[in-house]
Order: sequence, then C-alpha cells, then structure tokens
Amino acid sequence: MLTGSLVALVTPMFEDGQVDFESLKRLVDFHIDNGTDGIVAVGTTGESATLGVEEHIKVVAAVAQHAAGRLTVVAGTGANSTAEAIELAQLAKQAGASHSLSVVPYYNKPTQEGIYQHYRAIAEAVDIPLIMYNVPGRTVADMSNDTALRLAQIDNIVGLKDATGDIGRACDLVLRAPANLALYSGDDATGMAFMLCGGHGVISVTANVAPKLMSQLCKASRAGDTVAARAINDQLQGLHKQLFCEPNPIPAKWALHRLGLMPAGLRLPLTPLSQGAVATVEAAMKQANVL
Repeated sequence: MLTGSLVALVTPMFEDGQVDFESLKRLVDFHIDNGTDGIVAVGTTGESATLGVEEHIKVVAAVAQHAAGRLTVVAGTGANSTAEAIELAQLAKQAGASHSLSVVPYYNKPTQEGIYQHYRAIAEAVDIPLIMYNVPGRTVADMSNDTALRLAQIDNIVGLKDATGDIGRACDLVLRAPANLALYSGDDATGMAFMLCGGHGVISVTANVAPKLMSQLCKASRAGDTVAARAINDQLQGLHKQLFCEPNPIPAKWALHRLGLMPAGLRLPLTPLSQGAVATVEAAMKQANVL
C-alpha cells in the first residue's frame, strides 16, 4: 500500500507557458531528497486542465523516467468523459506511472450510479492500480462513501483521495473501508486529523513547498504521536491556508519560484499571484521555516 506524503506536484512552466522539463527534474530530486513518498504528476495542481493529452503524458513520462523507481509516481488521469479517462490511464501506464488518480467526472454532474459505472469502466479497461478522487468543491458531483466503498470491491481500485475536509466522513470511511483500500486526505488543513483517525496519507499541495515537514507530519500522525504531529502541523498551518489564498496552484507556483526552484510561469486562465497576496504567502513560508 502506498502511504505517507504524496505531493500533488506543480508543472513548472516558463513565462510563455511552455513546460520547463529541467525544473521538473529538479523538483523530482527535491522531493526525493526531502522524504516525499510519492509524486502525483499532472493532477489539478499540475494544471491538467490546460495541458493537452500529448504534453500531459510527456510530463508523466519525464517524472517517471527521472524518478527511476526512487519513489512512486501516480499519474493524474481524470476526465469528465469516461472514454478519455480510459485513454489517459492507458497512456499513463505506458509512460511509466505505477498508479493513476482519477477525479470524479466534473461539470456533467453524474448520478451515484453514473460515478460507479465510470470508475468500473476504467478499472476494467486498464490494468493499473486506480485511486479515486472526490473533490466536490471543484467537480460539483460528490461521490458518497457508499459509492466509494462499493467501488472498493473492484480488484484494481486501490485507494481514495477525499478532499471534502469532512472529518466525520473520513471516520466513517476508516470504519467501513476494507483493509486494502488506501485512504488519502486531499485537504492539507485537515490532513493530520484524517491520519490520526486512521487514514493512510495525504496527497498534498503544502508538500510542494515544505516536503520534509509534510513527510515528518505523516510519519508522526500515522504513528499516533499526537504531540509531534501537532507541533509540525502548527508550523505548517500558514501554508495549509495561504497556499489557497488564490486558486491553486497560483500561490504554490509563486512560492516555488521564490525558493529559486522554477520559473514563475502559469497558463491562462490562471494569472500570477496578486501583489496583495505576496506578503501573505511569504509570511506563511517564514512561519514554516522554509524561507
């Protein structure tokens, strides 16, 4: 089972929006050196919505090739078309990803049965371990715990990323999920509580900027060391909040540029971090002692 700190990796870009593959490799090494357990390439934080299929897979392949087995690589393969989600999962497997992360279909608002049939079709079409991803704040559609647990009976559906931030819901998942279903928080602010309740890890935006601390937080939380976990989480509270002061990944990409790890490029409709937010994000970085 894949556990611990998984970073929802940004996709570095030059000012003109082209992918910066050298900085991408540098970020992979940065995470390996700082204890990150896995990389999610080209998820929401990786600007999957603005990458074409060909460059999407090029980024996944570049991460997998440079990681070279030193940590697990998960490919974002979500789509609101089931056929496209299947295609992306197939291509990601060919590119060297060991897992796929597929978001609940967005915009078209499927029923619970539609969500079930969507994931079942992907799992039956592509032999790659599949992690489901529920983030109703972005997709509008909300996969219920009952639907997720129904899907957990399918052999190669191995995990769930829950980004609802609802700890009561997380406790229900932990109570009822089969032992082989990995449960990940997709909400940094409640990630510690999620793991102390029995979750297996976090797919984290904060880990982009503070990978060592997120790795330590996951280890302490999963070990039930509440004193150590709370101390680390207190240090990270500013980042948990301020990396979302503007739409993700705008603040995270600014922070990584501030650390000198990559250029500051984004793709429209995302725009650079506003001047009013710069001091706020910088203060959170200083609170976490990463700056």
